[in-house]
Amino acid sequence: MQIQHRRLGRECALKILFALRLDTNLGLEELLERFWQGFRFADDALGEPLDSLDKPVPESAKRFTEQLVRGIVEYRSVLDQRISEAAKNWSLERMTAVDLSILRVAVFELCYMSDIPSPVTMNEAIEIAKRYGTKESPAFINGLLDKISKTVDKKDS
Repeated sequence: MQIQHRRLGRECALKILFALRLDTNLGLEELLERFWQGFRFADDALGEPLDSLDKPVPESAKRFTEQLVRGIVEYRSVLDQRISEAAKNWSLERMTAVDLSILRVAVFELCYMSDIPSPVTMNEAIEIAKRYGTKESPAFINGLLDKISKTVDKKDS
């Protein structure tokens, strides 16, 4: 997998998770199919739209996106439990949808993707939060991921 495509994969996963939250009538497979066929957010939703529709998403980014999204859907309750335990005085319901989606992507990587170093996962989540979240998002996400990363043993994943 080309490393530069992972950021794009994470951003696509964020957008797909956000869309799943908005449209609960669509199943995961149908949503993935629509997304890859050209569904994009309007300019004002989740920051910028995905680059150009003329440029197809590289296959490696697509595979990484789907691995993330399917894993997050499968392990959502475990991921949410880890996030809840780290987020003292913050319920999941109080978190913005974007922050929670970014956290789910990062916590999935921390817990289930042993080939990605924890600092890389954390840095990527913070950078994506800077692009799509509020001004408080990067610090909030960094604090929670720092706590969570200390409880994860990558060798056991």
